[in-house]
Amino acid sequence: MPHATRRSVLSGAAVTGAAALSAAGYTATPAYAGKPDTVRLTVLGTTDLHGNVFNWDYYKNAEFANSAGNEIGVAKAKTLIDAVRAERRGEPILTIDAGDTIQGTPLAYYYARIDPITEGAVHPMARAMNLVGYDAAALGNHEFNYGIDTLRKFEEQVDFPLLGANAVDPSTKLPVFPPYIIKDYDLGRGRRLRVGVLGLTNPGIAIWDKANVEGRMEFPGLVEQAKIFVPELKKAGCDLVIISAHSGADTSSSYGDELPPENASTLVAEQVPDVDAILVGHAHREIAQRYVTNTATGKQVLLTEPLYWGMRVSVMDLVVRREKRHGRPAWVLESATSQTLNSNTVDPDPEVTAAVQEQHDVVIDYVNSVVGTSAVEMLAARAVVEDVPIIDFVNFVQADAVKAALTGSDAELPVLSIAAPFSRAAAFPAGEVTVRDVAGLYIYDNTLMAVRITGAQLRDYLEYTARYFKQVSGTGPFPIDQVTNAPTDTAPNGTPDYNFDTIAGLDAALTYDIDIAAAVGSRITGLAYDGVAVTDAQEFVLAVNNYRQSGGGGFPHVSHAPVVYNQQVEIRQLIIDWVTAHQVIDPAAFASVDWRLVSGGEPITVNS
Repeated sequence: MPHATRRSVLSGAAVTGAAALSAAGYTATPAYAGKPDTVRLTVLGTTDLHGNVFNWDYYKNAEFANSAGNEIGVAKAKTLIDAVRAERRGEPILTIDAGDTIQGTPLAYYYARIDPITEGAVHPMARAMNLVGYDAAALGNHEFNYGIDTLRKFEEQVDFPLLGANAVDPSTKLPVFPPYIIKDYDLGRGRRLRVGVLGLTNPGIAIWDKANVEGRMEFPGLVEQAKIFVPELKKAGCDLVIISAHSGADTSSSYGDELPPENASTLVAEQVPDVDAILVGHAHREIAQRYVTNTATGKQVLLTEPLYWGMRVSVMDLVVRREKRHGRPAWVLESATSQTLNSNTVDPDPEVTAAVQEQHDVVIDYVNSVVGTSAVEMLAARAVVEDVPIIDFVNFVQADAVKAALTGSDAELPVLSIAAPFSRAAAFPAGEVTVRDVAGLYIYDNTLMAVRITGAQLRDYLEYTARYFKQVSGTGPFPIDQVTNAPTDTAPNGTPDYNFDTIAGLDAALTYDIDIAAAVGSRITGLAYDGVAVTDAQEFVLAVNNYRQSGGGGFPHVSHAPVVYNQQVEIRQLIIDWVTAHQVIDPAAFASVDWRLVSGGEPITVNS
């Protein structure tokens, strides 16, 4: 099945070069040409590509489309990058990425698990990014999802270094990946510009991929490691220091203060002298240009983040001037500006398209292969406000797998399971169900675990997840957005859908109400198992994903509770295997309404 390419919105011909820049929103920087001993360094940046080469949605089997009109993929990003390079031919140019490259699409999953690169395949992201011609890329946390062996093989396959100054050996505390690169640019007339690029990754890896990295790598804070390596780069004669940081700019953490901050790019700019600019990643936000004042020097540090999936390319302009310092010539930063270019205005690069087309087609065939049938249509659209069968199915498969593996006294305990509405667009049609349908339901590469908890801990967990809802009185009808705290454009730091967990029982129902008229911490009422009120001392086995058990989302108790199941089975593949083995998905076998939203004890009505 060939990849469909939509032509440029500007004309029927491919848009490249100066036309591509103009269409993408490019603004020429103030002229500096002709100024004596003044040079512009261009830094081109991408981040959070997440396995996207083409402008393609594998879950919908169609070109990617969202309400903002964005388009995605390395192939489109390369068109923009090449256009900037052409416009600035002869000037020093640096191209970097801020991490999360090898996870996020069925294309990436296929070459990690189905036809793995550790057994001879070449990763499609390696093919694509090598053609872009990156100088370096920082490690993202999702680089570690498939294990260190897969990451090391990807490292071998790319033509540029993967940087991680704060991915260190537990015993020596030294980086186990290159911490930085130094690039020298010959500017003629005996002049040289030396640029250091420091790569920093996310401390949350220690939590999110604990099973893959524990005892093998540690991840100290970005600020702490930058304070070590930025001076080292300056001592090595770097005129400019650029940081590629897989860490957002809003100074927050999903895991509290257990580890150094998750989103620390602003802290690095504030607390580490001699940083000139930071390419920000991880947060999936667009920052065209932002300045942060370094508290020690008063210097304005430039930050930019080019959204995600190749939707944008950041273009930084660092203009330096040659002058004498302490009797010796030195480059001094005169100005630092940035902008982001929009990929939706250009065609994909034909060289990248050709290089990955065959792998793309293989994966399209794979995700559209039928693995079973569904007795009825099942939708996740309302999973954030009501108990729907498609989420019950996830809980059923997880709990069933855990129950079958338990031994000893644990086998006598009731088994519960947590699941979240990862995608409201997820659906099983009535009739044939494909790999794509299942992958669209469980979009993350989580593995299944189970822990032993008490009734008191279960209640705490449910109270924590109930903060997903706003405090609203009355019984409605309400629009969904009026009752949930899900992130929006105006309130981006709400509780995401994937942190709204519901819990179901396997052999008997776990029932409860969530009272959204009550304050956070006092919302769970009528908690019962098999019709009997749950006591504080009662014990359960709770099936969870590894992200949650490792502390992702900050849910109480599960990261410290005794682990009773951990066979490193990927949940998505577990569901695919279940459908393949049983052939028919029938909600009559597993679905029931076990939780509901109420206000003052009365059921509420929520409109779609």
